[in-house]
Amino acid sequence: MNDPILSAHKLGKNYGGQVGCREVTFELHSGEILGLVGESGSGKTTLLNVLAGRLVPSSGRVLYRDSHGTEHDMHRLAEAERRHLLRTELGFVHQHAYEGLRLKVSAGANIGERLMAGGWRNYHQVRSEAAIWLKKVEIPTDRLDDRPEAYSGGMQQRLQIARNLVTNPRLVFMDEPTGGLDVSVQARLLDLIRHLVRRLNLAVILVTHDLAVARLLSQRLMVMKNGQVVETGLTDQVLDDPQHSYTQLLVSSMLQV
Repeated sequence: MNDPILSAHKLGKNYGGQVGCREVTFELHSGEILGLVGESGSGKTTLLNVLAGRLVPSSGRVLYRDSHGTEHDMHRLAEAERRHLLRTELGFVHQHAYEGLRLKVSAGANIGERLMAGGWRNYHQVRSEAAIWLKKVEIPTDRLDDRPEAYSGGMQQRLQIARNLVTNPRLVFMDEPTGGLDVSVQARLLDLIRHLVRRLNLAVILVTHDLAVARLLSQRLMVMKNGQVVETGLTDQVLDDPQHSYTQLLVSSMLQV
């Protein structure tokens, strides 16, 4: 197997006397989708933010291998290096799309900003590529000059996905990407995410409390409770034959819905 694109080694994050996550170790390879599941407060979002370099760990290391094969310690990068990676090789899809968009500029500008950060300079090429990506995420291209604040919640989330994927990143972090959306909108968005992830061969770390979403999108699961990983394995294996009592409770709760 090829070298991992991301490695976590004994990763921990404390908030005063509270544990956000602790002793988390795993590897992620290109094209793999890893789901982080657990109840609210289990530590999955804290772990995601530490992995993405948005929170500084209290212990451990996060290593990212870039497109040239160079390994970077995510928390020892200079700020300029970290921001460059986040704009080119990495993506972060927020649960609330407004956190990942600039609402006061056009949809085209939201996508174009990331292209320009990656070195694009020709206005017409940038605009053309932005229109192509609107079509890819099922937004009418005649909405290119509309501001995201005029979009529905589902359209905002699709725009945020386009903004993240337009530079063909290698690794994308997703925090409850379908949370808060109507069921019918969720279904369309999940189909879109699954299609794009497979076509682009992305590595993804997905946080979700919804085991149905985890089953649909992820190949491997890590189940978290009180900041610790209590079970990990292939998604179908974990959900069809859970070994830990906490995982059994989660699966039982899903079946009763």
